[in-house]
Amino acid sequence: MSQTRREFLTHSAALGVAGIVGLSPLTKLFGKNAAALNSIAARRKNVLFIAVDDLRPELGCYGHPMVKSPNIDALAKNGILFERTYCQQAVCAPTRASLLTGKRPDTTHIYDLKTHIRTTMPSVVTLQQHFKNNGYFSEAMGKLFHAGYEDEPSYSTPHRYAKAEQYALDANNNLKKEGGKVTKTNKDEQEEGGRMRGPATECADVADNVYEDGMYSEMAIESLRRLAPKAKSNNKAEHQPFFLGVGFRKPHLPFVAPKKYWDLYDRSKIVMPYPEHPHHAPDLAFAGWGELRSYSDIPDVGVCDEAKTRELIHGYYACVSYMDAQVGKLMAELDRLDLRKDTIVIVWGDHGWKLGEYSEWSKHTNFEFDTHVPMIISDPDYPKGERVPALTEFVDIYPSLAELCGLPVANDLEGTSFVPLMSEPKKKWKAAAFSQYPRGKNKIMGYSMRTDQYRYNEWIDLNTKDILARELYDLKNDPICKECIVDNPENKELVALLHVQLTAGWQKAKP
Repeated sequence: MSQTRREFLTHSAALGVAGIVGLSPLTKLFGKNAAALNSIAARRKNVLFIAVDDLRPELGCYGHPMVKSPNIDALAKNGILFERTYCQQAVCAPTRASLLTGKRPDTTHIYDLKTHIRTTMPSVVTLQQHFKNNGYFSEAMGKLFHAGYEDEPSYSTPHRYAKAEQYALDANNNLKKEGGKVTKTNKDEQEEGGRMRGPATECADVADNVYEDGMYSEMAIESLRRLAPKAKSNNKAEHQPFFLGVGFRKPHLPFVAPKKYWDLYDRSKIVMPYPEHPHHAPDLAFAGWGELRSYSDIPDVGVCDEAKTRELIHGYYACVSYMDAQVGKLMAELDRLDLRKDTIVIVWGDHGWKLGEYSEWSKHTNFEFDTHVPMIISDPDYPKGERVPALTEFVDIYPSLAELCGLPVANDLEGTSFVPLMSEPKKKWKAAAFSQYPRGKNKIMGYSMRTDQYRYNEWIDLNTKDILARELYDLKNDPICKECIVDNPENKELVALLHVQLTAGWQKAKP
C-alpha cells in the first residue's frame, strides 16, 4: 500500500469498495426513470433517525482498514452511502441545530453550546416537528439537539434520557464527592459546563446497558414495539407512521466501552496519525484541544506521547464498535417487527473529530477531519448498495426526508433535497459544500468551502469585514492537507476564483 493511500484510509477519506448493487422492486419496474421512481417512492414511511456523537467516517463501509462496524456496513449494503457529506459547523449544538432546522448557522445564530434553538428562532418548525405536524408520532431518546437542550415542541411525547453513570468502575463514579478520584475541571469548553472529569478512557468488563448507549438501544426497541401496531395497521383511523430519533453518545469522550469491544483491536497495529501542522497554515486554523485536556490523564500542555495516542485511538475505535452493535440491535428489531419494508433508516455523525492528526484532538476547526461526516440512508423504495460521490450537506437532510415521505417541503429551507441522487448517484450536483467556525467569542468567523478538489477558507473580522487569513488545500493531491498552498504564486488566479465562489455562497452552488 502506498504511503498516500495509507494516509487517505487512515483519515477516512477513502471511498472504499462499493457494495453489490441490489435493485428495489420500483427500480426494476421503472429502470432509470427517476421521476417515476421518485413520485411513487414519496409515501408516508416510518423514519428511524439515528444520530451519532463525534463520529467521523471511521467505518468499514467508508474504507477504513481497521474499524469493525459490521452493522452499519450492512446498512450501507442495504441502502445508500454518501461519500462526501459535510456538516455546517464542527461542534455539537450548532451542527445539530442547523441539520434539524434545515438552516445554516448564520440563520440559526447558534454558534455555541448553550444557546437554545427557541431563543434565536422561537417559531421555527424543526424536522421532527414537521413530521409531527403532518400526522406522525414523533419520539426521541438520547442526544438529538444537545444534551440538556432538547426541544420539546418537536415531539409527541416527552424526550427521554438514559440514567447512567459516565464510568462503570466505582473508582470513577460520582467524581465530585469527597474521596473521589482527583480530576481536572474543564475550563476551556462550554459543552460540559466545567464539570470535573476522570480519565479519558475506560475498559470495563460490563454489559452493554451499563453505559447509556446500551440503555438507549433498549429504550428504542421498547418504543419500536409500542409504535409498530399503529405503523402497520391497515385501518386508516388507527394507522400512524412514526419518526423515532435515537441519539447515541459514543464515540464522544470519554472513550468508555465494554471490554469485549476493546478486545476487537490490536493496539500495536494502529497506524499513527500524521503529527505535523499543515505547513503555512495560519494560527486561526487551529483551536487547541481543551476538551480532551480536561481529562485527568491528559497532559495540560504539550502533545500526547505515542502510548497515550494509541490508547486514545484504541478507545475511539472500541466506542465506534460498541455504538455499531447498538445500531445492529435496532435493525434486528425492525426486521423482527416486519417494519423494514416501510421504514427509512438514516445514520449520521454530527461532525468529524481529529484523532491526533496535526498533533491535535477533538473538533472545533474547519479542517476536512472536522467537517467531513458519515451519512447512510436505507429507503425500501430505492436501490441498495449504491454510493453517492456528490457533495452533500447536513442542511440537505430536512428537505430530503420530507420529500421521501411525501410531506410538503418549506421554501425557506437552506438545503437541497438529495433525493434525485438516490436514483441517479452519479448525477452532476452542487458545486460546493459550506461550513464555518467562530473564533474570539464570535468576533471572527472562519468560512470554509469544499469543492470537488479544494478546501478554501477565509477568516473574517465580523466588525470590519476584513479578511484576516486565508487557507487553501488541494485534497486531490494532498488528501490529509499537509500544506496550505494559498500563498503559492501559481495559485493566485485560483484563489481569486475561489474567493468569488465563497462570497457568492451556497445559493450559487446549488445544482
